[in-house]
Amino acid sequence: MDFNLSLKRAMKTGNVALGQNTVEKVVAENKAQLVIVAKNAPAKVRAIIAGAENLSVYEFNGSSRQLGKEIGRDHMVSILAIVDAGESDILSLKSE
Repeated sequence: MDFNLSLKRAMKTGNVALGQNTVEKVVAENKAQLVIVAKNAPAKVRAIIAGAENLSVYEFNGSSRQLGKEIGRDHMVSILAIVDAGESDILSLKSE
């Protein structure tokens, strides 16, 4: 699986929550199938996923600036949640 391609496909065809507040909401509602967090995400952001049970988390091996660029944004993205993967195979990361 090509992570970058799979993430872009999920952004295009699925439902992806971006930003601390939105991700916190979908995690609390148990709607997040997978949470992706940047390697340099601050503790405040990591606290969102720290207490969640049965939550699949993937640490992106790059900065929040790089994660933002991967999804086509010109700003930092420290955390995002895959609610619906659409046509992407990104959820295969759950088993890794």
